[in-house]
Amino acid sequence: MKLIEFGIAATIAILLCACGNQQPDPQTPPSDNQPGGMSAPNETISPSQAPGSKTRVKSTDEFVARTGSAIDAATHPGNALFADNCASCHDGRVPKAPAVVWLEMMTPDAILSSLDDGIMSQQASHLSTTEKEQITEYLTRTALDSYTPPAPPAKCESEALAFEGAPPAKQSWGHDTRRFIPAETAGMTRDDISDLKLKWAFAYPSAVRARSQPAIGWNTIFVGSQSGTVYAFDLDTGCVKWTFQTNAEVRTAIVADAETKRLYFGDILGRAYAIDAMTGEQIWRTLVDEHPNATITGSPTLGGGALFVPVSSLEVTSAADPNYACCTFRGSVSALDPATGEIKWKTHTIPEPPAQHDETSIGTAILGPSGAPVWTSPTYDPERDRVYVGSGENYSSPADENSDAVFAIDARSGKKIWQTQFTEGDAWNVGCMMGNENCPEENGPDVDLSASPLIVTLEDGRVIVVIGQKSAMTYGLDIDTGEILWERRLGHGGTQGGVHFGMATEGTTVYVPIVDMADTRDAREYDETINGSGIHAIDAASGDILWRAHADNICNGREYCDPGISAAATAIPGAVFAGHLDGRFRAYDGETGDILWSYDTTKPVETITGETASGGSMSGPGAAVADGHVVLNSGYGLYYHMPGNLLLVFATQQAGSDL
Repeated sequence: MKLIEFGIAATIAILLCACGNQQPDPQTPPSDNQPGGMSAPNETISPSQAPGSKTRVKSTDEFVARTGSAIDAATHPGNALFADNCASCHDGRVPKAPAVVWLEMMTPDAILSSLDDGIMSQQASHLSTTEKEQITEYLTRTALDSYTPPAPPAKCESEALAFEGAPPAKQSWGHDTRRFIPAETAGMTRDDISDLKLKWAFAYPSAVRARSQPAIGWNTIFVGSQSGTVYAFDLDTGCVKWTFQTNAEVRTAIVADAETKRLYFGDILGRAYAIDAMTGEQIWRTLVDEHPNATITGSPTLGGGALFVPVSSLEVTSAADPNYACCTFRGSVSALDPATGEIKWKTHTIPEPPAQHDETSIGTAILGPSGAPVWTSPTYDPERDRVYVGSGENYSSPADENSDAVFAIDARSGKKIWQTQFTEGDAWNVGCMMGNENCPEENGPDVDLSASPLIVTLEDGRVIVVIGQKSAMTYGLDIDTGEILWERRLGHGGTQGGVHFGMATEGTTVYVPIVDMADTRDAREYDETINGSGIHAIDAASGDILWRAHADNICNGREYCDPGISAAATAIPGAVFAGHLDGRFRAYDGETGDILWSYDTTKPVETITGETASGGSMSGPGAAVADGHVVLNSGYGLYYHMPGNLLLVFATQQAGSDL
């Protein structure tokens, strides 16, 4: 895949929903396929600022990777056309009109279709074909003469079209955020991992990122993609049973409901969907938030007769413009009727809408409190009929009590039962990365709660909530009051540090992936002597460290490579799977942290379409495991991570592997 440089004004908040300073572990690092390096259990470590300097973002154009031939956005004729015809609605201030940050992440096909015969056809009716193409080139930063619309993958025939076999289980995101897959569902345990071989691979067309967690059921893999295509692949051969097309990226997990045979998911424009799992036909679509920067990052969750949908945003990136009045977004979670998509209730993390209370030094309005986005997949508690979610930082001053907090919410009414804040005074936006006037006076530290809370039953019968933070702190909470029972530091944390997208459990053991990236492009310095990049096991009852497997650094100067673990972990009996930002996908022994198996997803492979393709960094979703198969996406061409476009399907010898 030919890639142009990282570029386009886009998305940082989710980068920003995970951040830090990765350095080699001070101990002797393990080599690939060797036991992980250990640290002394329960050692006391604390973060500190260190001397030196790191790089700083010059433009938000650095955040996203692209395929095809690059254009000069400043001089391209589409720049003026967009300013004259589109910017007044898409500058992030008009409800229901997606902000430009989201338009820039869409494919050329989606934008042209919208202008020609879609939702924007009336507004674009006065534009010529050439002018529409120029606007499309400007937004996608790609010359259309170098862009070839993707050809559809091979369709299934005869028996492969059937939806047979075990139905999707109620495990992992969308059902149970503990991300433990029992042996009867996984079709494997620790002892079977060494038999895993690549069965087949698929290259997402014209993509640089693959961040939708697959669902497995009825001998089918259901997965979303950067182009907005949702695929139903035959588990055995990779042929396609059907596809469903949205006009925006689907980055959430596909949540499969065996009882209704529906699939649920969200797209980056803040719309939740239900489609028929057997046919791919749309059942309903609901815009869950009208803010122009709203998006759905966390996967929807089924429980108690409702579908709980979290809402985050990228308004934090709009603040890179010092003339942008920051900010008006508030995070939320909504309960939808799974059958109709009707919103039953909506609860904001910040109760009242932001109001102007000050101006920056150049006279730009400061609105607040704002932000506190919900990045996490909601955790449903059937015993108490509650939902637990975490929030991110405030986007503007003043920082309030609702940022970097976990909320317990009544599942029937949406009423908050309790909330616990872990970091006070955290207000931050991309203006801080660039050093401009929109940076709040608090200036971070930007340590969101971006991983789902976990409900863990202890050996004495008590039930607690365990949660991790980008600060690299993990906490145990009283499930009835939110009181902090214990806390444990596992790294230095930071803007791209600490716990990102998901921990996993087996019994009372909690597996905690840590990123702690080397250079977060915001000039921050961290104490590299406590860098925690890797995966760690702690006791849910006390927070005591059971083992630590620090990641060895094999990057050797490779661009956008980092050894940390940002993607969610997935546990099976006796082992835990984790995908690294350096492209390695590993299985770790659940008792010791030793590396049981490792696969380099960045190496080129021949795919089912005959194309040779490669993966890259892994962030966001973790592996899906079922029926003796391990299915994962690789490639994360955002926020200084390695691009890639692979869906990889591994199988044990018993399940059958072909490549």
